[in-house]
This record gives sequence, structure tokens and C-alpha cells, in this order.
Amino acid sequence: MSAHVCCAGVGATSNRRSDRITDRLTSAARTAPGGPRPRTLTRRALDLARWVVPGSLLVLLPKCPACLAAYFAIISGVGISVSTAAYIRLGLVTLCAASLACFAASRVGLSRKILLTAKSKR
Repeated sequence: MSAHVCCAGVGATSNRRSDRITDRLTSAARTAPGGPRPRTLTRRALDLARWVVPGSLLVLLPKCPACLAAYFAIISGVGISVSTAAYIRLGLVTLCAASLACFAASRVGLSRKILLTAKSKR
């Protein structure tokens, strides 16, 4: 069994789990010139907002269409019917659930991509 160049300094009696932890820690520090740059604070805040905004909207959205119509009238000054409020509520719930599902699917896809590249490097 031949060892990779990056594993040349690792002894035969080393613990495989500790090697994986060390590889994770050092791979974050090793970036090639022109490789991926660390994420900025603004980018991390936007990623967090993509999860928080739809989730908080789902939590704060009233169940009753009459309450939604009243909130809409208080905030905007425009009155809407209860049936219109019901359609607006249904649309908001669908939009929030779809956006959360898309974000979750992208995170799962990103996790799979990271796992597949880590397995191929072994």
C-alpha cells in the first residue's frame, strides 16, 4: 500500500481518527493561490438571513385570515377582505416553505459535495 505525499510524515502507529481531524484543521488553512477565499462577515450574515427571514415569517404569520386582514390594514392603511387575506396567507406559507426547502436542499447538496471530494482524496 503506497502512501500519499501528504501522508509521508504520519507514522504507522497513528490513530486514523486523529489523522482525519488534523486533515480537517489543516485543509482549512491550506488554500491554493486563486483558490476559494474565506467568507466575509457580510456573506455569512446574508446566509443567516436566508434562513431566519422565512422561518420567522412562518412563526409570526397569524393562522386566522381575519387577523391577517387586520394586521394588513393597520400596517398599510388599506383594507382587504378576509378571502383575499386567506389567499395572501396561503401564498406566504407556500413561499416561505419553498424557500426553506430550497435552502435546505442546497445545504444537503453542499454537504454531499464536500463528503464526496473528501472520500475521493483518501
